[in-house]
Amino acid sequence: MATFRGVAKDELDIRQVLKARFGYDEFRPLQAEIIGNVLAGRDTLVLMPTGGGKSLCYQLPALCLDGLTLVISPLIALMKDQVDALQANGVAAAFVNSSVPAQEAHGILTAARAGRLELLYVAPERLAVPGFQDFLGSANVGLIAIDEAHCISEWGHDFRPEYRNLRTLRDTLSSAAIIALTATATAKVRDDIVEQLGMSRARQFVSSFNRENLTYIVRPKRRPFDHLVQSLRRHADGASIVYCLSRDGTETLASKLSRRGLPALPYHAGLDSSVRRDTQERFIRDDARIIVATIAFGMGIDKPDVRLIAHYDLPKTLEGYYQETGRAGRDGLPSECVLYFSAGDRAKFTRFIDEIENPKERERARQKLDQMIAYGEARTCRRAFLLQYFGESYDRPDCGGCDVCLAERESFDATEIAQMVLSAVIRTGERFGPAHVVRVLRGSRAWKVLEWRHHELPVYGIAGDYGRDELKEIVSLLEDEGLLQRSPDKFATVSVTAAGHDFLRRRESLWLSRIRGDALDPQASSHDPPVHSNAPRTGGETFSVNPELFEQLSDLRGALALSRKLPPYMIVGDQALQEMATFFPRTRDGLAHISGISQAKLEDFGDAFLNAIRTFADAQDLSEQANSQQRARDQGNGRPDFDPELFERLRELRRRLSEAREQPAYVIFSNRTLEEMARTRPRDRTSFAELSGVGPAKLEEFADDFLQVIREYVASRETA
Repeated sequence: MATFRGVAKDELDIRQVLKARFGYDEFRPLQAEIIGNVLAGRDTLVLMPTGGGKSLCYQLPALCLDGLTLVISPLIALMKDQVDALQANGVAAAFVNSSVPAQEAHGILTAARAGRLELLYVAPERLAVPGFQDFLGSANVGLIAIDEAHCISEWGHDFRPEYRNLRTLRDTLSSAAIIALTATATAKVRDDIVEQLGMSRARQFVSSFNRENLTYIVRPKRRPFDHLVQSLRRHADGASIVYCLSRDGTETLASKLSRRGLPALPYHAGLDSSVRRDTQERFIRDDARIIVATIAFGMGIDKPDVRLIAHYDLPKTLEGYYQETGRAGRDGLPSECVLYFSAGDRAKFTRFIDEIENPKERERARQKLDQMIAYGEARTCRRAFLLQYFGESYDRPDCGGCDVCLAERESFDATEIAQMVLSAVIRTGERFGPAHVVRVLRGSRAWKVLEWRHHELPVYGIAGDYGRDELKEIVSLLEDEGLLQRSPDKFATVSVTAAGHDFLRRRESLWLSRIRGDALDPQASSHDPPVHSNAPRTGGETFSVNPELFEQLSDLRGALALSRKLPPYMIVGDQALQEMATFFPRTRDGLAHISGISQAKLEDFGDAFLNAIRTFADAQDLSEQANSQQRARDQGNGRPDFDPELFERLRELRRRLSEAREQPAYVIFSNRTLEEMARTRPRDRTSFAELSGVGPAKLEEFADDFLQVIREYVASRETA
């Protein structure tokens, strides 16, 4: 039975722990239910996307349960990142791995055994180190957390044999509950995780795979470098990761970007370990904003403010692609994922796949590649495609966050060209891929067309006025309509379905919807994904972030991070800075309501941020007052065209509202708006709404108070 740190179970309030230790007011979806299951001492399997808040599901229970929480993590960088973040929140956490000297490791294990640590992170290989099993037997381990749990399954995309040894933990620590967590696992992988870890009675929590803050873009691989430069410049204020297939490719691309004024560093397994470590450290600390890497980079980084993930080459699997794109926008703010796609990329991977000796592994790799190609060629919603792959339905007609849903579309009469395409597929024997069918339709003299004597077919050249890419798109659209189907083998041949034969026989009309031609042009900036507002939202209302204050607070955060040798985001995240630059908290109590400000951070950094906010707000108030006085002087020898007495009464009301809301006065209404009120004397909401600076939110919140002052003032003048 689980016990709690000095608190009776029925008195434990996990929301208070959440706010005091992590600085958040509310849990994300499923977090509270998962934590409740863990605190009840039951085994738990968590499937939650990157950025969904998996770590909190074991970190918060670790602060409530008596005993040590043992965290199994496969990556040294990830351990350090999470331990640094926990320590910044005042949590007693440490890690032991190959980077820690033996004497220091001994001290850490001694502290853990003595109960001075709440969390201890270790790699799976640590279980085989002499003496570690003895440590486990003597330590009071109350919870075992296994991160990246998909690594235990041979059906997963990142199988690691050393994870198989984790089964021994069930025997060694039989009284401890297990929580296994992963971001990417099909139903088959989840079942394997449960079996391998002996968690037959585990409750499974499957969160939505939908990352609504991510925009998914697939670009044809035409002049990809120019478009990549545009994307990186658009996200210059954040961090970016560009993935390449080869080591040489990362170095070449990083060099080209640097010559274009975008300093970029390469990262791959062939670099010296000290270089890789330095590159990763610079990226975490915002000294390097752009990394060009193979898939060896990113898995061990918990950096929340990556705004762009670009795949310059095709990923091998949808699982890998989803996991890599998941490194963007972990703080929940809008971020972009761009894939530069060419169907020709299939050939690069096919050569590698053909060299796989095990026939089952070879076939599995081929199927994975086909799924990745299908994603790149899809003309339907990318988000729905990804969610469906992971077994989640998405029934909205427009996600508003992928290139297909964002692009302008056009309907066209496809009756004649559909008949041509289906007829060409049938005439060529339904044994070729789309590329060959397109060559026949366009009248190509390619050797394969001539060798098969397809130049003698009646369909040869009948669609010569269509472009190659246009015909390939129509083939994909006919697949989406269920009139064509593609074989699952490596040749990906197309054939006509029963519905396709019915269409030909009945000679029905067919209208298709396609993306407008220029929407797929990499240089068409009008079709870039929209820039989403990063403004905080409260009660459905969007407020404006003051960019000047945000920049000053960001500089302050950087200085604090440098003095403490921490990454800036471990001081506070971008969302916290945006909320500060929106709501202008003036007191510690006000700052405590900012998302991500824990009690420890309030003590460590609160005064520094509050001083910066007060200084900025006071300067703005003085500037606003000076501008108002200058306008008065400019209007007829210092005589304003508004009622100065009414203006002062309105100003006094604004001051009271400002103090009550802990906001600068000008955030409520500027002096110019007060002057307009004192000049026009609006008497109802309709006329009040016509004032400059009065939007729907301010009309709803402040109109009645200001209208009352105006009415009372006018009434007093009329009776005087």
